[in-house]
This record gives sequence, C-alpha cells and structure tokens, in this order.
Amino acid sequence: MVILGVILVIVLTIVIVYLIDKKTPKKYKSYILFGLWAIIIYLGYITFMSVYGEIKFNQLKEKRYKVVIENLKDIRDAELAHRSVTGQFQGNWDSLVKFIENEKFTITQRRDSTIIDKELTRLYGVDTTKDIIIVDTLGFVSVLDSLFGVDSRYKTMMNVPVGKQDQLFELKSGLLDQNGINIPVFEASVSKKLILFDQDKNLVDLESDVVSVEGVNGPSLKVGSMEEVNTNGNWPKNYSEQ
Repeated sequence: MVILGVILVIVLTIVIVYLIDKKTPKKYKSYILFGLWAIIIYLGYITFMSVYGEIKFNQLKEKRYKVVIENLKDIRDAELAHRSVTGQFQGNWDSLVKFIENEKFTITQRRDSTIIDKELTRLYGVDTTKDIIIVDTLGFVSVLDSLFGVDSRYKTMMNVPVGKQDQLFELKSGLLDQNGINIPVFEASVSKKLILFDQDKNLVDLESDVVSVEGVNGPSLKVGSMEEVNTNGNWPKNYSEQ
C-alpha cells in the first residue's frame, strides 16, 4: 500500500510538471520544475528502496529460517527417540541431553510362531494350535550413536543459532487428551521476532502475521504442537523437507 501510494504521488507530480511546463511563465518555470523533479527523484528512490529492502529482507529471512530449522529437526529426532525409549516426550533440555548421552535403543525382532492352545486342547480333547508373535531382543544400541554419531551438536541444539544472541528454543511437553486417551505431545519453538530482531520492524510484524502456503505461518518457527498430535514442523517444503 505504501509503495502504491508513492507511485501515485510520482505520477501526479509528473502530471503537475507537465502542466507547469505548459502554463507557468518562463521566469518561474525553471525553479518550480527543478523542485518538482527533485521530488520525483526522491520519491522514486524511496519506492526503489522499499522494494529492494523487502527483497533483501525475504532473502535474509529464508537464510536464517533454514539454519533454525536444522536445529528444530535435531530436537524432533531427540524427542522421538525419547518417546520410543520412555513412552514420553521430554520438556527439559538438560534431561534431554543426558538421555541422548546415556540411554540405548532396544533392537528387537518380531517373528511368527505356532504353539499348542492348552485351553482349546483340553476343551476339545485334540491338539489345537494358535498363532502368536514372538519378540526377540537382539541387543542394544546407543541413542547418541544412532542419532548423532561423533557429532556433538546435540549439546547446542537448544540454542537459537541466528538472530538475537543467547536465546534458547522454548521447549514444552505433556499429555493431550484424545477421546479419553492421554497421548504424549511436545513443542519446540522460537519467535520470529527473535530470529529477525535486527530487521525493519514493519516487515517483521508483517512476517509474524503471515498466512501463506509457501510461508511459515504464525508468529513463531516451531516443531511439534501442544494443541494437537503432530510432530511436524510448521515450515513448508521450500524451506526444508519435513
């Protein structure tokens, strides 16, 4: 809207310059025309900088979001591992790091088998079988080795990597009632205003209110949800694969 207004003013000014050129006495014309052309140039500069500034903002925003998303994906992997081992998500950073360092995944194998059904055999007087599934424990593997190997980035995944310094992702976990069943949920998030704290306030405010298929909707960049059973991020595929 601001850019459109500036363009309209420029057009109107050009029309005025044309009329002055035709109607104004020569002794005043040069001064008036100089002033009006100066206004046109200034308004043109403002329009260009507005468009260029928005382009640069979007480029920087996308670059920073991609860096933040990599951390959020690590956090999600760690949380999913925690749920796999303990049945719950974790809402404390220190506890999540200790879990990664100390816990192990159980490696199992499922196989079908057939056994004698003692109750039916006793009831009918003949051998009667039933099918069962046997779960064998094959061994254990470190959560740390499985998720991060020798990379120690899990120790800093809670730090927001760009934007305002010394900020942590907000981490929550709990249970969500779904038809009488408590289902574990978690959410890790950071405000867009922290990621873009040093950018134009008007552009940041617009970004915080964005609703778009190709944009990150809402005021924060996050993974998981405390309001629904969802472990995805709220970013579209053009930023990163889920």
